[in-house]
Amino acid sequence: MAIDPQPQPSAHETNQDTPEIGGGLPVIKYWAEQTLSPAGPKLWKTLLHHSACLSCSWGTGGQKGGFTNEEGEKLQRCMKSVEAISAEIQPPVPAHFFDTHPIAELQQLSSLEADRLGRLSFPVIRRAKSDRFERIGWDEIYAIATAAFQKPPQRIASYSSGRGSNEAAFLLQLMLRTLGSNNLADCSDLCHAPSTTALQAMFGTKTSIVSLESLKQADCVVLAGANSAYNHPRLMNELIKLRDRGGKVIVINPVKEIGLVKFGSPAFPVKSLIPGSEIASLYLQPIPGSDVGLFIGIQKALIEQGHVDQAFLQAHTEGWEAVLEQARSLDWETLTATCGVSQSEIETAARLIGTAKGVVFGWAMGITQHTNGVDNVYSIANTALISGQIARMGAGVMPVRGHSNVQGFGSMGVTVKLKEEIKQALEQLLGRSLNLPKGYHTRDLIEAAAADQVDSLICVGGNLYGANPDSAQAKRALGKIDTIIYLATKPNIGHFNGLAATNTIIIPVLNRFENPHKTTVESGNNFVRLNDEGQTHLKNADLISEVEFLTELAHCLLGDYPVEWRQLQDTRYVRQLIAKTIPGYEKIAAIDQTKEEFTISGRIVTEPHFKTPSGKAVMFTTPLPSLTLPTPQAFGIDDHPSNTLVLALMTGRSYSQHNTVVYKIGDQYRGMPHRHCILMNRIDAEKIGLSEHDRVTVQGDADKLDNIEVIYGAVRAGAALMFYPEVNVIFKARTETRSGTPAYKRVPVIVYRKRLKTA
Repeated sequence: MAIDPQPQPSAHETNQDTPEIGGGLPVIKYWAEQTLSPAGPKLWKTLLHHSACLSCSWGTGGQKGGFTNEEGEKLQRCMKSVEAISAEIQPPVPAHFFDTHPIAELQQLSSLEADRLGRLSFPVIRRAKSDRFERIGWDEIYAIATAAFQKPPQRIASYSSGRGSNEAAFLLQLMLRTLGSNNLADCSDLCHAPSTTALQAMFGTKTSIVSLESLKQADCVVLAGANSAYNHPRLMNELIKLRDRGGKVIVINPVKEIGLVKFGSPAFPVKSLIPGSEIASLYLQPIPGSDVGLFIGIQKALIEQGHVDQAFLQAHTEGWEAVLEQARSLDWETLTATCGVSQSEIETAARLIGTAKGVVFGWAMGITQHTNGVDNVYSIANTALISGQIARMGAGVMPVRGHSNVQGFGSMGVTVKLKEEIKQALEQLLGRSLNLPKGYHTRDLIEAAAADQVDSLICVGGNLYGANPDSAQAKRALGKIDTIIYLATKPNIGHFNGLAATNTIIIPVLNRFENPHKTTVESGNNFVRLNDEGQTHLKNADLISEVEFLTELAHCLLGDYPVEWRQLQDTRYVRQLIAKTIPGYEKIAAIDQTKEEFTISGRIVTEPHFKTPSGKAVMFTTPLPSLTLPTPQAFGIDDHPSNTLVLALMTGRSYSQHNTVVYKIGDQYRGMPHRHCILMNRIDAEKIGLSEHDRVTVQGDADKLDNIEVIYGAVRAGAALMFYPEVNVIFKARTETRSGTPAYKRVPVIVYRKRLKTA
């Protein structure tokens, strides 16, 4: 079998600043710098606090201890966790900062600069036409907020991120729906919505059907469109252990990320940290957006190699005949031309999958953030079903979530697609029907605001402005909303650029390890963690918990209907409501007494029975995508082809970045020294006479960025990578129509380095 045991990027693919492994000693150096700094004692106190990690949904913590995962394993903290905590224990923004810094100045700040202003410690407001924020008292805040959310239900909305707790999420959706609004936009609309859409249609669930325990029994992992070495470092420990026990890892990513080739984990200081552990057994680099073609190719090879589990398909699936027929009927030339991966590589991947005892298929936003993101997920799940690699221990499908509680917000009902069981429970609580209008997901919210259809918006965490494509449109749209209320622990660029027409209020809130009450969060593998109470390090600060603010606002708006809102400031009562409302969360009713963290019932699938009407998995054929790039003329440019280059641009995060929050300007893994770089294949650059470190213009369909530095990297020819959110300004939102997720991972752009004639 032709497997490259060390699929290292060759010298001509990378640059001199690319390290030999991901992770390794730089992680230890960072830990030492942070923990031995003056803030070190506060950092250690937080690391050891019984609360869940602030970073990704693979994080650790809770009642088992700050460094312990759900299986009781130690040393499971990563650098991203330390970065997130270090940002949260910063000193406060100075008391008179906003008096002396006008908004025009604040709008020039980068994401990193905004984050480093410090912790928000008092509420502020920017009033209509004012050139700066000013301090505001709580009585006025509640008066403005109450008036704002007494507007017609269709004209009020919320946006949220996974930064908050399950309790805050439940209260947010209960308040909005009691008011009659279904406009519950969430950051997941911009990332894993295609996963939830596809998984619900196929299996009757919206989350991973694989537990950590099950993953540990796999002997093959397919990791598609996920750069876990950057974004989910604790998952890397599981891949290292899988390789150590003789398993295989198939990585699918248009960029050859060094951390997915070789990774040094501090959890294994002797065998892994310095030498690095081999991760990828096989590394496939498809054309961005072509994943359907690649996975149909794997399905075709599985058929030809005799690795189809016919008995499983007949007994436990619907629609399998059409899926198999599609794979048989498409010829190899078409499939390889679509995905850009050779037939022999595809056949090797199929052989690894077909001969493994247990395969887990994981994916992230490289799969979902496309105009055919739902089809991408269908194609992955079809492959798992065809090979019988599902519905048993050690096998299944596993979306790899990003933010630490983004899945919990969805579970609590913060979504426009409310589960029928939750809807019925809420109707019983309210004593009336909840047949509400469709509701705005995140992109619909921006479009509605642009059309003057939104009066009031509350943002519980997140960065609505920064996370959206077409930054100019997002700014204009938010500027048409009358009142925006931001709940946040730190400033971000959205607070300064996403200004409302009349009142923009920023409310400082306590973070997860500071709350005066216990809260819970949910991991990407359906594990519920309990966070202990804590205290803030900020002195004389005027902060509030999200739970307290939401319950007080709800009381102002609704009195004691349908619940005694102020009583819910004691989160034990919120958990009682959650237990009665949210399927699988029954155990949360007793968690205050038992301290028993738990896996949500009914989600992990180890037997072939699914939550669909028939009890069978439903399979869908997946049309091949059309991946033609526009001509230079489509960008309004009429110049000789040798001077321009049209590419498929992927937007991505850097090594030290969490969502839109940037902790360092450079990316040491990719050898990119700052945020205004474009990672290109050397062959592409040389086509138009570019050398590394030349400066170019990168233009999309909304705007352009000048003075962008060319960096050579191991990205497949015809593609390139730039950093989000800075690059969002240049492209408009082409969305996946079934889920509303924008196509951040295939943005047509034109690159040039000198003034061109316009058409």
